[in-house]
Amino acid sequence: MYNQHPFARKSAAFGGARRMMMASADANSLVAALTAVCCLVFSGQTLAQQASAEAGQAKSVTCAAFHGADGNSVTPEWPNLAGQHASYFVRQLEAYRDGARQDAGMQGFAATLSAQDMQDIAAYFAAQTPHAQGAGPALVSVGEKIYRGGIPERGVAACIACHGPRGQGNPLAAYPGISGQHSAYVLNTLQACASGQRTSDVDMNRMMGNVAELLFANEMRALASYVQGLR
Repeated sequence: MYNQHPFARKSAAFGGARRMMMASADANSLVAALTAVCCLVFSGQTLAQQASAEAGQAKSVTCAAFHGADGNSVTPEWPNLAGQHASYFVRQLEAYRDGARQDAGMQGFAATLSAQDMQDIAAYFAAQTPHAQGAGPALVSVGEKIYRGGIPERGVAACIACHGPRGQGNPLAAYPGISGQHSAYVLNTLQACASGQRTSDVDMNRMMGNVAELLFANEMRALASYVQGLR
């Protein structure tokens, strides 16, 4: 029977010990990473649990004049807020506060809010029910085609990829719900993104700006109308 050289046995033993140490280090790193993720999730849950829709209702009195007491605006140029994801809502208030979004009234209002105020107001509007609206029949086919399939030949991405088949958005990615939003507001938003007037998506690789600037005026109108009718 072959006898392994003592030095070889020691080397093998050393190699085995080294592999065990590396495995242990990898395991420790994995545990640390999982712990960090859990802490982030827990902190997010804690923040969400601390938000008070009841307190938010009282703090949203100023908003009611423009967006309706329940977040359903009666003026098409002002957006509906009912049912909007709280994470997106807070992000936009922060954008107004920091100047990434420009509007004298909203900037002034956001500047008066604490982080807790923003969370509370967001929780209140997120809990409200949006009113259903309809799309212009003559614009539905063009709007639906762009929303669901984009315009591949011009590099226009499909809206459905971020906002979902029913326009519900994605709260984890901070993509807003847009179903039932006023077509006038959606059109104004697309135009602002295309012109560079609205830059609150800069830290997201200017996703909306890159799409909107490739759309023709009639396509924007059709898309905005289709979004208004989504439910």
